[in-house]
Amino acid sequence: MSINILMPALSPTMTEGKLARWLKKEGEAVAAGDVVAEIETDKATMEVEAVDEGIMGRILVPEGTEAIKVNAPIAILVAQGEAVPDAVTATPPAAPMSEAPAAATTASPPTTDHAAPRKSTEPSSQGKGKRIFASPLARRIASQKGIDLSTLKGSGPNGRIVRRDVEEAARQPAPVPATAPAQPTTATPATTAPIAADSAHHTVANSTMRKVIARRLSEAKSTIPHFYVEMDVELDALLALRSQLNAASPAEGAGAYKISVNDMLIKAAAVTLRRVPDVNVSFGDDVTVVYDDIDISMAVSIPDGLITPIVRQADLKSLGQISTETRDLIKRARAGKLKPQEFQGGTFSISNMGMMGVKAFSAIINPPQAAILAIAAGEARPVVRDGEIRAATVMTVTLSVDHRVVDGALAAQWVSVFRSVVENPLSLVV
Repeated sequence: MSINILMPALSPTMTEGKLARWLKKEGEAVAAGDVVAEIETDKATMEVEAVDEGIMGRILVPEGTEAIKVNAPIAILVAQGEAVPDAVTATPPAAPMSEAPAAATTASPPTTDHAAPRKSTEPSSQGKGKRIFASPLARRIASQKGIDLSTLKGSGPNGRIVRRDVEEAARQPAPVPATAPAQPTTATPATTAPIAADSAHHTVANSTMRKVIARRLSEAKSTIPHFYVEMDVELDALLALRSQLNAASPAEGAGAYKISVNDMLIKAAAVTLRRVPDVNVSFGDDVTVVYDDIDISMAVSIPDGLITPIVRQADLKSLGQISTETRDLIKRARAGKLKPQEFQGGTFSISNMGMMGVKAFSAIINPPQAAILAIAAGEARPVVRDGEIRAATVMTVTLSVDHRVVDGALAAQWVSVFRSVVENPLSLVV
């Protein structure tokens, strides 16, 4: 029986995407777990793995096609020797990602298995005493990690358990109260920008990423009551410690490292969140989720927009580990090679524009996180100590918080502790 390969939802907010490239041609054999296509989402280009095995009978959507709706048929998979149908067969529609129960954390890593439900052989739900429907790849990973599939709820088509469900269960075995960002009703934006009269101009098509960034930032700014706390922080002690640590690094080899100021500020933010855990939260209508892990999202500029790779459990990692990890994440982010779980999630964000000489700025919160720290440039400024004026390297930081869940006094406490950690940086290495 032929199987429709459907456009997968590769992130919780994805409603459409671009089919960047087919990696299987018509007539080629497909095994479960094979990478069959590359899909361009709002954040990156990701590989899609096959759920079932068979022959690639017909490709319905050519490479380069944009704005393909999630769950739309993109190809037909047939059994060996089976005739390719002339038309797409009717398949039970898979529930869109947005209708699934809210994930436990910021945004649970979505499935990268493509949707390919069978026509009528699989029921749409799994319950006690019934067969467990899971992709072959998910079964293999679950077996390797010792995970009981009966305890999982599938996010794939018709409730099928897919790879990301198993990987998420392995990473976060203990559930937390569900929360999700509000989905406000917004007017559809105009497709054509207003043009000033008699002005020479040209147009540039907005990419999928740019459209999603525009929509999410508009929703975040209009639905989250932002509150800002700004403070000046002296950097001289931190810069001196950085110089000492880098001087002690081996010239080359596995133990070599080169710690940046940003690495130290990521660690400082993580230490501060451990000391003031009530900022490491998300707001829900009925619950406030307090995260046990401290996962720092760092804003990285890429040619078509912005992406936020995550340093997970940053408070438990050394500066050397953070340095190695951030360099790798930034490199792969700019190459579009990050995996979904490496940029989806996070409990707190940092946006550092200090290298651009920015004096101060306020960042927009990345929902459903409750806070983001904007870091400006360190510069020589006059400061007063014991009645005397002296020069010091000072940077301005601005904490943006969701005022529904983080009060002003709590935000001020967090920034004050952050300043103390940065100005007395030995806590970053002990």
